[in-house]
Amino acid sequence: MDWWWARQLADEGIQALIHDQGQIVSRAQLPAAGWTRAQIRRPLRSRRWQTVHPGVYATHTGPIGYDEQLLAALLYAGPESAWSHYTAAEQLGLLKPDSNRPVYVTIPERRRVVPRPNVVIHRDPHWADRLAPVVPPRRTAADAVLDIVGIAPSVDQAAAVIAEACQSGRVSAADIVRALADRPRLRHRGSLRPILADVAAGSHSLLELRYLRDVERRHALPTGVRQRAIDHEFTDVFYRDFELVVELDGRLHLVPQRRWRDLDRDNRATLRAEATLRYGWFDVTSGRARPPYRFFRYCAARSRPWSPSPAARPARCVEVSGRSVPPSGAGFR
Repeated sequence: MDWWWARQLADEGIQALIHDQGQIVSRAQLPAAGWTRAQIRRPLRSRRWQTVHPGVYATHTGPIGYDEQLLAALLYAGPESAWSHYTAAEQLGLLKPDSNRPVYVTIPERRRVVPRPNVVIHRDPHWADRLAPVVPPRRTAADAVLDIVGIAPSVDQAAAVIAEACQSGRVSAADIVRALADRPRLRHRGSLRPILADVAAGSHSLLELRYLRDVERRHALPTGVRQRAIDHEFTDVFYRDFELVVELDGRLHLVPQRRWRDLDRDNRATLRAEATLRYGWFDVTSGRARPPYRFFRYCAARSRPWSPSPAARPARCVEVSGRSVPPSGAGFR
């Protein structure tokens, strides 16, 4: 198999190739450009170049940046290699880059590559079938997401990656479902289809997925509209029959601008004659009955009828010091 950089080297020359690779070059590229062993050894011996991995060099003496580490790992792994997992997802714009992560590279199952620090090598018998048609080589968007799911320690972490990737707009839940068909032994596979269905319905974060599962469905709330577009923004959950907005945010807002933006959103909802309930991670995941209890109180105050199932009756809760507590040990199941 030819190297992915061979055409550019032939068309533009070694200096252009090194420039486009962020001043990284490999021992395979230099002889292909006509360099002799003596020419390669000279900048290394004079320490004008530095070795990043065996056979891969940085043509400068400064620190090795994150993008340089990505290219160096790919060149080190050989011609049949591709970015995968978090690295491919970052390069495809599915996830935010994180320079603290190692570089993930996948190679065909028949190959062997000696491990290196900060480089994680995976082997895949279906390597060639899961490549995106881009250079440098990387997995398709859907396969990059499923790579991460396969190493995620929990279903929640897998769900968070799926939600963030789909929110980027560069991969859809349908794309991931199609790719999932070729991975019958993938970790967490049995839990993915309902998660993907919820993401396709508009849940854009792990907190939104948890609210849908642990609050709305568990306590038999009406089904809300996800990501309703209004006033040039999106509401997390909108209960149309009750004129009620639920906003979900898993972050603590210590930045004043974000806090004022949230207040402005709530004020605009009020001007639309809509009430807003705002919940964070603890409200949704702590197992307390606060969100459904307040939903019930809101409906009662507005004289909006709502009949939850007997197994999830918020009326059995009382609110103590701003939190809802089932009396006498009773609670939601």
